Amino acid sequence: MSIFHSNFLRDISSLLNDADDFNVIINVGKYENIKEFRAHSVILRARCPYFKAALSNGWITKQNDMIIFTKPNITPTVFEMVLRYIYTGELDLTNQLGSILDLLVASDELLLEELFTHVQEHLIEKQTTWVQENFDLVLPIAFKLTECKKLQDYCLDSICANPQPFITSKKFRSLDKNILYGLLKRDDFSVEEGVIWNYLIKWGIKQTPGLGKKNSDRIKWSDSNYQALKKTLNQFIPLIRFTEFSSSEYFDKIRPFKAIIPINIYDEIEEYYFKNVQPKTMNLTPRKKIIESNLIKPKLANIITSWIERKGEKDLLHKYKFELIYRSSQDGLNINTFRTKCNEQGQCLVLVKHSNSTKIYGGYNPLCFTNTIMQYYNTTESFIFSFENSKDIQNMKISRVNNNYTLHENYNDGFNFLNTLYMNGQQIYFDNHGYYDENISNVLNPYLGTNFIPEEIEVFKIITI
Repeated sequence: MSIFHSNFLRDISSLLNDADDFNVIINVGKYENIKEFRAHSVILRARCPYFKAALSNGWITKQNDMIIFTKPNITPTVFEMVLRYIYTGELDLTNQLGSILDLLVASDELLLEELFTHVQEHLIEKQTTWVQENFDLVLPIAFKLTECKKLQDYCLDSICANPQPFITSKKFRSLDKNILYGLLKRDDFSVEEGVIWNYLIKWGIKQTPGLGKKNSDRIKWSDSNYQALKKTLNQFIPLIRFTEFSSSEYFDKIRPFKAIIPINIYDEIEEYYFKNVQPKTMNLTPRKKIIESNLIKPKLANIITSWIERKGEKDLLHKYKFELIYRSSQDGLNINTFRTKCNEQGQCLVLVKHSNSTKIYGGYNPLCFTNTIMQYYNTTESFIFSFENSKDIQNMKISRVNNNYTLHENYNDGFNFLNTLYMNGQQIYFDNHGYYDENISNVLNPYLGTNFIPEEIEVFKIITI
């Protein structure tokens, strides 16, 4: 059997631009943006389930033996792409970002499954940056379309991989309630619960009639204002992990909004904080943390990743996975255990909590810890640092190497950042040999000394995603 598909497709495609015997007119667009398209019912019926149903079920209007369709909800630009796809099987999305979401909606309405799938995958695979910069445009469309589950999941996964910029943006306050619900119920929406609560309240105020900019001072709110906000947030309150708040956060953030929390939930909150009684009905599952550290908050982890990439303070956490490989409080504070857990693990982050102050010290090893008895390694990327406490970013210090050698591998030590910050026995030592550009220990209280037994040591294997 001989097959001549190429000529057949060429001839059928030519009907798009040379439609002398057309029998369908489709008026597309509205207001000033209206265009008339001419087509053939036999091709529309064969290629488009929507038109097949319309032409078969008498949805049509006829004028002078001409079939008339009106599609005011589709723009001429989008319908031109649709019609070209129907006639030629071709689609050019070059420079079409301004219309691509409208094309997604139109292909869904016209039941063009192949086209719909292609546009959805194009957004996910070829336009990732644009999608992530325009969640406020993409999310409402994706959640409106039942068959758009793949794009929905992609958007939510992307947000959860780097949620801080999204939740703190002004656009968050206008987020659709169904999308917000989908985010808050996820365990991998890894934002501190206090931050989630703050922005949920801001979202609720924006969404509640009678509140907002003109009435944002809760001191002036009436009981009816609180009740209105309670109604707005009713479905979201059970999604908050109230056991993740500290006592001070409970006092400062939760207690002032007692009126908007259902009585049964608030009673459990109070019993938990005052009597240490575990709640029976509240969600107790902690959200997955970007970094499972007891010593630093995600904000400081983000700063460390910006130091690793030398890019200033940017949101880079989503590019890394921090895998806990050693914690002294659970694995034991000794060099042998440290070495067993940490050797040959690749690039690592070391965190050390001082036992007599709030200070956190640490170092970044871009190579790996090894079994070498004594060896110096050359790398320009290692650094040591200090934070005033687990949250403070005002008094932090980073000290980068200023000579050719930055790591001293000595099996008799735990970690050793060129004899400047190192673990020996059960103690942490500081020595200022001038190998690093700043002495991170000079902010220590002089009465504490330059060596100490740590309260905690954590080591994380760093995996680039």
